[in-house]
Amino acid sequence: MGPSPGSLRESNTFMESDSGKGAKQPGLREQRYTIRYPFAADAEMLELQSGTRVSGVTSDLSVGGCFVCAGHPLEVGARIRGTLTHNGQKVEMLAVVRVVKARFGMGLEFLDLDPNSHATLLAWTRTLHKSRLIDGE
Repeated sequence: MGPSPGSLRESNTFMESDSGKGAKQPGLREQRYTIRYPFAADAEMLELQSGTRVSGVTSDLSVGGCFVCAGHPLEVGARIRGTLTHNGQKVEMLAVVRVVKARFGMGLEFLDLDPNSHATLLAWTRTLHKSRLIDGE
């Protein structure tokens, strides 16, 4: 069974080291099927195995995931339950950390969203898409 639209495909991921040179982490996902848009939302996350809580702000968003700027990101592979909040609207999700940039943040892939959260996420990305078209990009 192949990847569904909006999901990521198995390939190699490049992790950023302190020197800025990539180190391959085989078996992780990197290629995206959806466009990411610049987007700031408050992010509250709970790592399910350890109970560690992390807060941050998204720097970009797509229907398949987001990047969260956080000073102490979680480890690649960590599963989280999280909430994104923007202008009073919330998206609650189950996600997995796919990429970590030390002292900067982490890339999340959404694994599950309830129907209301999914509808909110789609509304956010539609608005971002329309504003990109208006701006001439």
